[in-house]
Order: sequence, then C-alpha cells, then structure tokens
Amino acid sequence: MTIVDLSSPRVRRRRDDRAPADLAHLADIAGKELEEASATEIVRWAAETFGDRVAVTSSMADAVVAHLVSTVKPGVDVLFLNTGYHFAETIGTRDAVAAVYDVHVLDVAPTLSIAQQDIAFGKDLWARDPDQCCALRKVAPLNNAMRNYDAWITGVRRDETPARAHTPVVSWDATRGKVKICPIARWTQADVDAYVAEHGVLLNPLLLDGYDSIGCRPCTRRVAPGEDSRAGRWSGSSKTECGLHT
Repeated sequence: MTIVDLSSPRVRRRRDDRAPADLAHLADIAGKELEEASATEIVRWAAETFGDRVAVTSSMADAVVAHLVSTVKPGVDVLFLNTGYHFAETIGTRDAVAAVYDVHVLDVAPTLSIAQQDIAFGKDLWARDPDQCCALRKVAPLNNAMRNYDAWITGVRRDETPARAHTPVVSWDATRGKVKICPIARWTQADVDAYVAEHGVLLNPLLLDGYDSIGCRPCTRRVAPGEDSRAGRWSGSSKTECGLHT
C-alpha cells in the first residue's frame, strides 16, 4: 500500500478558492495521488479539503459509505433522492440511517409529484421512457441539490459492472461542475461484506431477499444466480445506468 501524504500541496486546496478550473485541476491531481489510498484516507482528504461543501449521496441499499464518512466527518449531509417510487424497505433504511448514524439525511425530491408527472408526460413514464423518468426524478433533483456543494461522495465500485471498471477514486464531474469522490471504488463485494460485518452496518432488508442492486420499485427485480449484480435494474431493456454516473 502506497503511503499518501494528505498534506501535499498538490492535493490540498484552500476552501475559499472555488473556481471550476481549479476544482477540475484538483480532481485530476487527487485522482492520481489518492489512487492507492485507503477509503478512510480518501474521505479524510475530502473532509479536510471541502469542509461542509461536500455531501454524500446514498440510494440506501446499504449504509456503508454513510457510516464510513461519518467516522471521519460527523454530521455530514447525506442526500437521498426520494423519487416517490422507492420500496418501503428503502424508506425504512433511510429513516434508520438518520436515526442511528451521526449524519444529516436530506430528502431530495423531484419538482413534480408522481401524479403531476403522469399528467404532464403520461402514466407510467418509467415503463415507456425510463431515461426521461430518471432524468426528472433523479438527475435533475441531484443537480439542483448539488448547487450547495463543491464535491460529492458516492459508493460506486469498479467491480459492479464493466461500465464502472475504470471509475477513478477522485474525478471531475464536468456535467455538474463538481469534484466526484468514490472512496470505495477499489473495493470488492468481499470488502464491502467485511466492512459491514466488522462495523454492524445497516443494510436494506431487500439485499437479503435476492435484490443485489436496489433502485425504484417498478424498475427493479431480484437477481438470478450467476447474473451481474445490477441485472435486476431496468431488466429487459438496454438501460444500465440512471444517469447520475454517466
């Protein structure tokens, strides 16, 4: 394991310097210098660099990243995209995370309710045009919420899908103009399981019921043995991502 100097002037930055060009350069340098850092070291760098201008995003499939970040930065904001289509178990996990961990869970809701969306775009948009549904109920709300931050921390891992195989631990999210931080990008499922066991991390009960990846209820099914962990998302279509990470 490479020892990373978190005080390196190439990695650190002043909190009052928020120019996009500086943030993009910072992300490029940090992505290289923190590649071999531990997840905790990466989170510590994020906390020291961005202070309250960094947030965690969580689908509430588990609380691994929320727990990890809370051990370094207690009271961190955790953004939950409340699409209105979630499983009851996911809402329950959100409430448990808010109650158990030292984090500030923020519900991020779409501009339109499901009823309003049905009127504007037709009923069950998720079935006819899932890309547009995700854009309205996930992507746009996150973009709006991220105006309050310079960086976001997410639980994307390289072993989840081929499309995520080269995910940097730190990168520049040009779409949002933010630094994107994936502290567990290099973890395997075995690493996640070990962390959960060691710390007693909260899990969405659906993970124990055949759902390896949990999204909105209408677009998520159980995963069959031997299938990719995200095979249950938008099953039967060519869609593999909601748009948050593309």
